[in-house]
Amino acid sequence: MAPASPADVTIVVPCFNEGPVIGEVLAELRRAWPHVIAVDDGSSDDTAARLEVTGATVVRHAVNLGQGAALQTGIELALARGARYVVTFDGDGQHRAEDVAALVAPLAEGRADVALGSRFLGGTIDMPQGRRMLLRLATAFTRAAAGLDLTDTHNGLRAFTAPAARALRITQNRMAHASEILHEIRRLRLRFVEVPVTIRYTEWSRRKGQSTLDALSILSDLLVRRIMG
Repeated sequence: MAPASPADVTIVVPCFNEGPVIGEVLAELRRAWPHVIAVDDGSSDDTAARLEVTGATVVRHAVNLGQGAALQTGIELALARGARYVVTFDGDGQHRAEDVAALVAPLAEGRADVALGSRFLGGTIDMPQGRRMLLRLATAFTRAAAGLDLTDTHNGLRAFTAPAARALRITQNRMAHASEILHEIRRLRLRFVEVPVTIRYTEWSRRKGQSTLDALSILSDLLVRRIMG
């Protein structure tokens, strides 16, 4: 099968108070990928103003609903506009635009419905040791809970075919959506692959990264969801 055309791909970027970096993130993306949807999730800084000059399609939530809700909003708009492939891409500068093509490739080749980025198959730049340990623990927990053999369960860089994205339902508005997506992949019996990607830990992204308290909150949300069915 032929490689995916950039015109077939829509990238969804959730943004919350990313003013210092979001312009550069979107500029890097749009050099290769013309269709970018930025969802401003109720930012209180100058994110909205900076998004206006990027050339991306901008959607705003009046209040902060959480990254899961921002992704659902962006995915729905991407599908409404006819995207064949939908990519999720964090707005804090951790991801690289050059990794998008590698994610979309197995979908365009018909080998998978979902491609999940893995920093542990790829690489990291300036990753704090504590963060590495936290992610390893989260991966072990989520692998056991979701029943999927993965190396990196909380990576925001993902790609979906349109049918897979349409079937997906993200109900966890906060950060627990990352684990919920994996449960959805299993529930829907979607074919998935992991793709090596590189994650950059900048001063900004480290400052905005999840704390141990955030991680415990995620685990609590997931346990309640699992108990309630």
